[in-house]
Amino acid sequence: MIRGGDIAKGTVLLHKGAPYLVVEREFVNPGKGAAFARVKMKHLRDGSVLTQTVKTSDTVEDAVVDSHRAQYQYDDGECFVFMDTRSFEQIFVSKGNVPGRERYLREGDEYDILIWNGESIDIKIPTKMVFRVAHSEPYLKGDTVSGATKPVTTETGLVVRVPLFIKQGEKILINTETNEYQERVND
Repeated sequence: MIRGGDIAKGTVLLHKGAPYLVVEREFVNPGKGAAFARVKMKHLRDGSVLTQTVKTSDTVEDAVVDSHRAQYQYDDGECFVFMDTRSFEQIFVSKGNVPGRERYLREGDEYDILIWNGESIDIKIPTKMVFRVAHSEPYLKGDTVSGATKPVTTETGLVVRVPLFIKQGEKILINTETNEYQERVND
């Protein structure tokens, strides 16, 4: 059990028997009445988001979640297959548990897999990742009406808007939380 005032971003809580990851926490201390925390949580199975208000004096149940470092191997159609880097066992993560994550997975890269009650429920994607631009439209001189950005496709199929000077084959740093270009990366 964890007190409402001790809930922090990244904490995994049980709500109605399901694991939720705290993605935002706002502490509110009104002039009148008890202090409380407004918590925004993401369901770790289906990705739905829930906002909950918890009094700081109340207790909530925290979930026991294990994290395993694993190397991404391949996509078998229904699951993403990883190999635990310590035990070399295969870990299967259902695509239904992690919608939209396939654009951030590259064979050979290592990720943290969250396991709850023996089930792989989430893949922790690093906040910033480097990708190679696989496809980019050529820059047309004078084409600055569109805000001086253009869409490019990375080697994983991720589409991101980047400045016009980015060319095919270059590496770019992407913020995976916002899906935005950060900077060009030199080799």
